Amino acid sequence: MTKWTSNNGVITRRQTLLGASALGAGLALSGLGAPALRAQNRPIRFLNCETGKDSLAFFAKAAQEYQEKTGTEVIVDSVPLAETFTKITNAIRAGQPYDVANVGFIGHVLLLAEQDQIVPLNELTDEYEWGNNILFPIDDKVYWYPFDYNLALVYYRKDLYEEHGLEIPNTWDAFAGNCEALMEGRRKGCLFPIGSNSATNWMSFGFMWAEGVKLFDDQWNVLLDNEEMKPKAAAYLDFMAKLYPMMPPGALQASYGEMLTNLVAGAVAHGSYAGRVYEVAERENPEMAANFGVMPYMDSAGEQKAVSHGYDGWVVLKTDNTGPAMEFMRWLTTERMVEFLHTAPVHFQPARLDIYENEEWQANPLVQKYGEAIEVTRGLITDPSVVLTSIDTQGPEPDVRPGTVFEAFTLPEMLQNKILRGMDSGEAVDLAAQTMRQLID
Repeated sequence: MTKWTSNNGVITRRQTLLGASALGAGLALSGLGAPALRAQNRPIRFLNCETGKDSLAFFAKAAQEYQEKTGTEVIVDSVPLAETFTKITNAIRAGQPYDVANVGFIGHVLLLAEQDQIVPLNELTDEYEWGNNILFPIDDKVYWYPFDYNLALVYYRKDLYEEHGLEIPNTWDAFAGNCEALMEGRRKGCLFPIGSNSATNWMSFGFMWAEGVKLFDDQWNVLLDNEEMKPKAAAYLDFMAKLYPMMPPGALQASYGEMLTNLVAGAVAHGSYAGRVYEVAERENPEMAANFGVMPYMDSAGEQKAVSHGYDGWVVLKTDNTGPAMEFMRWLTTERMVEFLHTAPVHFQPARLDIYENEEWQANPLVQKYGEAIEVTRGLITDPSVVLTSIDTQGPEPDVRPGTVFEAFTLPEMLQNKILRGMDSGEAVDLAAQTMRQLID
């Protein structure tokens, strides 16, 4: 079988074409032209984890169009995001790897790169300008094609702010004051998950990042309990404990669905999520959709803003079909990229900055309707003063160690030790730091 490799592991479009040409010529001389045609038409196996109705319809249509255009079949399997990495690794072990896969966790990209299972995509990414902290290069090689940010932001009710004469808070005390002011009847002031789940990892630590907490130094030593970080992390825990009585019952069990439900139903005045809130509210409670505004997380002193990192992207696996898979990815990311992003037009916040100026993308009705919020989020990924980070992207460079801390739910347990078990904040920080060292040593 032809191996699509090069000296530096990068398969370029030119190399692909030259390789295909050489292969065809060699087989023609050997009188084996028909098998060569079958090899060129091997289906591309694509693992998708965007399972929304419109996204699924897009991939079905795209596969059909690509086959009509090139004669190459694209077989799309779709699974929930949580099952993606298991599906990828099982397929590799079974000797039937996918050619392209959707991943939503940079730790999985790193593991696949370390195992030499995926190829760099610089030939697709280098020609564009990107938002901050999204390509995660390793030795200048970019191993995935990020198609959107999933930034966790703080949603607030613009109508209630206007009714009560409130201003966008810049400090923790001001935020807590607004939460308290907007509690009325069954409506609570805010909701941030505190359970041991990925929703808590994603949505509840933005305040801590804004306060300047870092988990590792440049040598991957744990910083959380050192002289500088411990007081900040402890202050964050005190702040979350102050917010907890203003949350609805069930914050421990809250995950993505509960966050959406509470926001869209108007059960809380503040909560966290990405752009999908607007799309769900538009469908289920249109009057509420117009009332939402977004803001970044803030620090205690009003000096720093942060958003909690989230992202999605595609990887191309190193298979005997990598060359055609790269050609498909070039087509998908040029001729069909905007159409794909329109399947979740507000939730899919473009990682490529040129998309924001694309007239076709701008023409989408939801992009136009929620343009104010989109501009806020665009500013957050281009302003270098905004902290854009998450548990799994902490540290001096992309690495599996912060991902290990993420998967062990170490920081959610730190929250629970403070809020549910009444542990002293400093003691909760010390225990979390100790657990982190045990995990990465």
